[in-house]
Amino acid sequence: MNHLQKYLSTSLVATTALLAGASSALAQVPLGAASNFAILGGTAVTCTNGVVTGDVGVSPGSAYTNTGCTIAGVVPPATNSAAKTAHADFLDAYKALETTTCTQMLSDLANVKLAPGNYCVDSVAKTGTLTLTGPSTGVWNFKVNGGLTGTNFSVVMAGGGLACNVFWAPTAGVTMTTSAFKGNILAGNAADGAITMTGGTLTGRALADVGVTLTGTGVVGCAALSGSTTSTDPKHPKNQSVSPFGSTN
Repeated sequence: MNHLQKYLSTSLVATTALLAGASSALAQVPLGAASNFAILGGTAVTCTNGVVTGDVGVSPGSAYTNTGCTIAGVVPPATNSAAKTAHADFLDAYKALETTTCTQMLSDLANVKLAPGNYCVDSVAKTGTLTLTGPSTGVWNFKVNGGLTGTNFSVVMAGGGLACNVFWAPTAGVTMTTSAFKGNILAGNAADGAITMTGGTLTGRALADVGVTLTGTGVVGCAALSGSTTSTDPKHPKNQSVSPFGSTN
């Protein structure tokens, strides 16, 4: 092998390795101030008989209803000021996700295993188990054409992948029933961007331009998972208790 052939061969190997590394380490869409919230509603937040570990906010609306929910975090009106900034940052993140280019189209997610990447998903109701396999630096972006719905739907992280590096951006509302869901839900549609969760769990964030309604759902926010002690209200540092719903990976 002459020097030119050796150089080209070495360059090809290096380029291939670089591209492989890039595919598993997509850049996260920054959430800004919204990253401090586990639950953020635009018009209202209603929690009934659930458990939320993380801060709860509402903006530009102000309706907050807690009926038998245990909240380990700061709630309105203490979060009102922070929620205003968070709402604007969340909508910016939603718009950014909507402009990403999908590398694969998906429908049925049951028994599917996905590496980090940008995916387009249809609005067919989801069931079964979706496994996201990748390193802790891996990022998964899901653009949903329509509403994101599921019953007994589970998202499982594998290979070191983190739930808070998963982003779901539906063009309509979100309805999850008795599902073990993971990731950041960005329901940014101004008309019907609401999130409704009944039973089950969420590891990540629920951010909605309309309302968030939780009934018997356990939510563990990303700030709690990271061990952050920075609260949206400096007078009330975050509670770092472990989720009563088991593993958050």
